[in-house]
Amino acid sequence: MENNNNPLLLIVDDSRMSRMLIRAIITDTRPNWRIIEASTGDESIKLAEEHLPNFVSMDVNMPGISGLEAAGRIRIRHPEIKIVLCTANIQESTREAASKVGLHFVPKPITAATVGDAVAFFES
Repeated sequence: MENNNNPLLLIVDDSRMSRMLIRAIITDTRPNWRIIEASTGDESIKLAEEHLPNFVSMDVNMPGISGLEAAGRIRIRHPEIKIVLCTANIQESTREAASKVGLHFVPKPITAATVGDAVAFFES
């Protein structure tokens, strides 16, 4: 039975493989966490409103609105949600934009170490 007191993670990535990989690593290391997924920025905003996740793992480059924009919209309405940008876009301008709005940055590729970095941020 699912415990609604357990942390809820929203994984946002247009790559199904990336979502599956993050889910597998989180499920292995934090089996009590609940997980929902979105494949677009727009969908992530909708799910964040409906489910109020504790944490969001957000890709940056996706069809439609960018992950950076979606994360910004989520932060405006729900500043308590901890958001990690998980992206291969490691340009300094992206890091600075993320930092300005209180987002943590984790570079792709997705590995146990990078997901561990995100989890450490979420639990800090």
